[in-house]
Amino acid sequence: MKPSHKLLFVLCLVLVLGYIYYSSGKLHLHVWGQKPQIELEPTLIVLNISQRPTEVDLEPTLIVLSEGQRPTELEADIALTVGQTVGSAYDKQGFLQKLDGKLPAELGRQYVNLTEGMCRPGYAAGMMTAIYPKFMKPAPMFLDRNFKRLAKVSNYLPPFGFKTQENIIDNILTTTKYYGLGQDLDGLNCKKCVIVGNGGILSNKSLGPRIDDYDVVVRLNEAPVNGFSKDVGTKTTMRITYPEGAMQKSESYEKDSLFVFSAFKPLDFKWLKHMVYNEKLRVTEGFWKSVARHVPRKPKEMRILNPYFIQEAAFQFIGLPLNNGLMGKGNIPTLGTVAITMALHNCDEVAVAGFGYDMNKPYLPLHYYEKVKMSAIKESWTHNISKEKEFLRKLVKAKVIADLTNGI
Repeated sequence: MKPSHKLLFVLCLVLVLGYIYYSSGKLHLHVWGQKPQIELEPTLIVLNISQRPTEVDLEPTLIVLSEGQRPTELEADIALTVGQTVGSAYDKQGFLQKLDGKLPAELGRQYVNLTEGMCRPGYAAGMMTAIYPKFMKPAPMFLDRNFKRLAKVSNYLPPFGFKTQENIIDNILTTTKYYGLGQDLDGLNCKKCVIVGNGGILSNKSLGPRIDDYDVVVRLNEAPVNGFSKDVGTKTTMRITYPEGAMQKSESYEKDSLFVFSAFKPLDFKWLKHMVYNEKLRVTEGFWKSVARHVPRKPKEMRILNPYFIQEAAFQFIGLPLNNGLMGKGNIPTLGTVAITMALHNCDEVAVAGFGYDMNKPYLPLHYYEKVKMSAIKESWTHNISKEKEFLRKLVKAKVIADLTNGI
C-alpha cells in the first residue's frame, strides 16, 4: 500500500471512530429486548421500610424499596399508572392525552348490526379501556359473603377498604342474604345506567321520562323524587348513601329501591348494623351531622357498596393523595364520582344528569330541591372538586359516559 493510501485509510478510520464517539453521546442505542430510554430526567424515590408514597400526582419513573420490602397492591397499581405518564401519549394519571371520542374498531364491528338506540354491550368498559389501558372491568358492585377475598380492599381501612370491620360486615351480610341488583336486572345481557346527581342544573330540563327509560337509575343521598319527577323522574333502582346523607323521613324513601350503603369511617358500619337489625340507635357521637335512626327497608333490600370504587376513583382516576391509605385532606372523591366508577365496571352504557357546578354563576341554585345558591359552595376539606371535574371531563370528551344535562 502506498504511503498516501495508508494516510488516507488512517484518516478515514479516525473520522469514523470520532463520529461514533460523538453520536454515542447524542443517541440512545437500543439493545434487543431493552426498553428505549426516554430523554427525560427520571425521578428517584427511595422508601424506607415504613414509608409509602404520599403524593400520587408526582411523576416518578422509578421506586426503590428497602431490602425485603414489597409494595402493596394499591401502590403497585399507582406506580404502574404513573409509569405510563412519562410518554407523551398519556397524561400523568395514565389517560390518553388525545381524547377524540372515536369508537374503537373492535367495538364498531360488534355494534354494526345494532339499530339506533339499542343497548351496546360492553360499550362503557370498551371506551374506558381505549383511553385508560389499565382499566380492568371485573369488580363486584356490592360486597357478598366472599368479600374477604377482595385483595385490593382487604388491607385498607374505610373508606378505601374494610380492614378491622370484617366481623361486623360478615354479620350484616349473613342477614341481608342478597348481593345483586335483583333477578331481572342481573339477568340482562346489556344494562343502561344513569347516575342522577343533585345539581340545580336539573331544574326545568324535563328529563324525567328520559331518566326513567334507563334500566338502572342511581340516586344519591337524600335528593328527593316527590315533587320533582318532571325533571328527575320517578324510578329509583338504588340510592347510595352514608349515615349523614341518608334520608331521615321514612316517607321519603321510594318503594322497591335498594338502600346501598357506602362507608367512609369504621363507625358507619356500626350504624348500618343498627339499621339492618332495626335496633335503636343510642349513640350518635362521631358523626359530623345528625343521622337517620331508621331506614324503612328490609334486610334483603340493603347492600354494601364495594369500597374499591372509592379507592380507584381517588387514587387512580383522579390522582388524590394516598396519605398512607387513610382519609385525609382532599383525598376523598364525591359520592357521585364513586357511583360513576361503580357503573363503569358494572353497566354497559353509562349516563349522568345533574352533575357540574358553574362557579361563574353564583346566583343559580346549588341543588334542584332547595333554594341554596351556588355561592354557598366553600372549599371542601375532603374533596378536590377541580381535579375531580377534570377526570369527569375526560370521560365526557372521550364519550365514555353521556352527560344529559351538559354540566360537566
